[in-house]
Amino acid sequence: MAVTREQVLETLKAIEAPGGDIVASGVMRALNVDGGTVRFVMEINPREAKIYEAVKASAESAVGALDGVDAVSIVLTGHTETAPPELRPSKPAEPKGPQKVPGIDRILAIASGKGGVGKSTVSANLACALAQQGRRVGLLDADVYGPSQPRMLGVSGRPASPDGKTILPMRNHGVTMMSIGLMMNEDQAVVWRGPMLMGALQQMLTQVQWGALDVLIVDLPPGTGDVQMTLAQKAEVTGAVIVSTPQDVALLDARKGIDMFQQLKVPIVGMIENMSTHICSACGHEEHVFGHGGVAAEAEKLNVPLLAEVPLDLQIRLAADGGAPIVVSQPDSTQAKAFQDIAKDLVAKGAA
Repeated sequence: MAVTREQVLETLKAIEAPGGDIVASGVMRALNVDGGTVRFVMEINPREAKIYEAVKASAESAVGALDGVDAVSIVLTGHTETAPPELRPSKPAEPKGPQKVPGIDRILAIASGKGGVGKSTVSANLACALAQQGRRVGLLDADVYGPSQPRMLGVSGRPASPDGKTILPMRNHGVTMMSIGLMMNEDQAVVWRGPMLMGALQQMLTQVQWGALDVLIVDLPPGTGDVQMTLAQKAEVTGAVIVSTPQDVALLDARKGIDMFQQLKVPIVGMIENMSTHICSACGHEEHVFGHGGVAAEAEKLNVPLLAEVPLDLQIRLAADGGAPIVVSQPDSTQAKAFQDIAKDLVAKGAA
């Protein structure tokens, strides 16, 4: 009989640490119970590393004794810059400034100032449309708190690691894909602080066997946070595409996203107005649900291209939820044409 997540949590509540038990104190993070394998992270103060080595051993012993547990993997992590010298790992100095990721010609970030504007839908369709153009395309789902690309690309299962160091990505619809969502249970929340987010992004960039790619599409989380900054500071990003709806509230946040990339010296390739217009399937009436033209006006003011006005359409949503983006499931449709035109434009500009 397989062990349950609740059984593991109850067992861990009995493991004492300096701040109380490791569950209540918040030390234990990212618990994953996969069949007979239990994995989690203990986020600690490096000054207490010796103490937590004993705590870790106790946790491994207690969880390993549960019926149905075959293996236990616990990782200790913390802020090494605050640790005393004797606890800091010895490693060569990292190169300063953004570095090119081996094998990847271009990195194209898909960003938005706020959530809910369809950035992930755009990313999935754009990746598939570029693959249809003959490009070698990768898609990195960097929206760690809300990873949706496994569902949108119809990918399931867990990536393999042949040597315990590198990760083999998944592939569908001609796109090579990696997402933190493939590492977690579908209904499991990612409760991580900034350092863990940044570490996960660097791992997915550098330890995944992407192979030779013409372009890596990075589906960023909304806003202007740790993930965006880490990407721009660690990797050479060719450019960013900003997705927004036409409404003023979305454009307010989109401007902040643009300003962030400008500060990070990442070129803005263009803007996409998503949910631009809705055409009633019953009567053919066209309605601008979120307003119209706001993104075009903003793009003109910033002197960046307006790449497309993508309609608000039920078929786009159904295709994404079904695991085959509209450019794959209905490639000859008018809805797919908007994404195909963006792909052609980006290839012609050398951005993808």
